[in-house]
Amino acid sequence: MRDAKIENYKKGLYLTGNQKEVLIGILLGDGCLETQNGGKTYRLKVEQSVSHRDYLFHLYHIFRRLVRTPPRVKRNNYYFQTLSLEILAPYGKMFYGKSGKKVPGEINTLLTPRAFAYWFMDDGSRKSQQSKGVLLNTQCFKESEVEMLCELLTAKFGLLVWKRLQKEGFQIYISGRSAERFVNLVKPYIHQSMLYKLPL
Repeated sequence: MRDAKIENYKKGLYLTGNQKEVLIGILLGDGCLETQNGGKTYRLKVEQSVSHRDYLFHLYHIFRRLVRTPPRVKRNNYYFQTLSLEILAPYGKMFYGKSGKKVPGEINTLLTPRAFAYWFMDDGSRKSQQSKGVLLNTQCFKESEVEMLCELLTAKFGLLVWKRLQKEGFQIYISGRSAERFVNLVKPYIHQSMLYKLPL
């Protein structure tokens, strides 16, 4: 096993600290992991609309060492995917269960300000042009997982947060009263093309 890790490192098939944080963020958001061999290896697939082309290419450059083919366009979306890799298997096991996507139990230690910023860029928005409140689209998660994330954002980052029921499931709402704290937390990691999402 140690020899395999050394060989992967020589080939550039490893994750840096920053890549791990970004990966956590986009897996909470729109990124997905796919396996074709029962979980031995996974590949990361990232897809964004044409309007978010710059952000997609930013993500591509972060993971470029693990990608064989540059981003492509399909049905007005840009996408890329990594090679199918053993180093992604632990994240596949954490984020995917029998019922689909899940919030891993380790999220308390995994969610850093950088990871939070990429989660927001992937799946966040202002509530409205007039509001300082922020929404995270967490409809793919169970209500109990959304509640866990709300508690984490409050306990770890001091944000005023609650769940918000929608037809498709639950969103996370970050109150405008926490806007300054939220912006100070994530802005250092926000890509220029996504600055418009931040509350004023």
